[in-house]
Amino acid sequence: MTPALSTVGLRPLSRASSHPFLGRLREGTASTPVAGVPEILLVREPQGALPSGFRAYLLEEPVPDVSVPDAYVLPSGFLPLAEGDVVRVEPSSGRLSALYRRASLSNSLLVTERCDNYCLMCSQPPRKHDDSWLLDELLELIPLISPETRELGITGGEPALLGEGLLRLVEQLKTHLPGTAVHMLSNGRRFSEEVFARGLGTLKHPDLMVGIPLYSDLPEAHDHVVQARGAYDETLRGILNLKRAGIRVELRVVIHALTHERLPDLARFIARNLLFVDHVALMGLELMGFAKTNLPKLWVDPLDYQEPLRAAVRTLDRAGINTSIYNHPLCVLPADLHPFARKSISDWKNVYFRECEGCALKEACGGFFASSTLKRSRGIAAARP
Repeated sequence: MTPALSTVGLRPLSRASSHPFLGRLREGTASTPVAGVPEILLVREPQGALPSGFRAYLLEEPVPDVSVPDAYVLPSGFLPLAEGDVVRVEPSSGRLSALYRRASLSNSLLVTERCDNYCLMCSQPPRKHDDSWLLDELLELIPLISPETRELGITGGEPALLGEGLLRLVEQLKTHLPGTAVHMLSNGRRFSEEVFARGLGTLKHPDLMVGIPLYSDLPEAHDHVVQARGAYDETLRGILNLKRAGIRVELRVVIHALTHERLPDLARFIARNLLFVDHVALMGLELMGFAKTNLPKLWVDPLDYQEPLRAAVRTLDRAGINTSIYNHPLCVLPADLHPFARKSISDWKNVYFRECEGCALKEACGGFFASSTLKRSRGIAAARP
């Protein structure tokens, strides 16, 4: 999900709009708006009259006389905004949301909250409602994003439920951000329809990868985790169809009490049958959403699955498959797995604990999800020089 920077504290100085609108931020009262681009002027220290021509104005401090429309005062203590960020302003509620942060490496496009899986550990539980407006907003957002952005995520819900709308989105990304890598999270099931997978491949996006979860080598075990009968078979067909269409595929395995024991078996299955995948990510549990609700049946201390994790990594690595461990601090992994660990947690939900102070490995360590305060490994400890 896109890290939303939101507040209900915008105070209007002047207001012309009644409907929500998007804009890309500019700074400096000497700025001249780019023609044809909805730009919002961010004014940190208002002095004198505001320049005309901007879509809206965000001020850190009020000014006595405002002659421009859609000027709003930001609340004190608001989170940072910067030039190049893209925001949504909702005049009726005074709500401000940052849809894209130029300085962040963790921007994602939330395309829908609907999903045809109901995963036991889903960090963002699906909702059954009409959110088709999200696609329209994203198609408006993409041209405002900096072309220097290294990577964008596509997430949900299940993005593939958009059908042709997803293809429109990927085509828009290719057109406006050809140098930006795109990583899409999908359960893979809709791509079991060969025509749909081929349609995505036909777009020939220069740097697209689809991350698909596979939780077991046993169909019934995978289907239980995702709470959808027949999902395993559809997922595998989706993986095969995407690869036939020339699209890179990453397999994602969330490790918890229902998946950790068969990690070595799953690794052997992948090495024998899915050797062509481009990456395998073995992932720690994020304690949000359904994972928080189902915590008693899902939680297992990473110290207690070190051996099956080590065996799985060894099998995948020997098979020549690019393998990573995500969402694990280094202190809960044996030293021989440290080279596979990545700093994978999005910057806006990444924390370190008091035990991390003075740790010799902190700079290389990915830290923790903020939600890790609910349950923590007994192995958390600082490494000393």
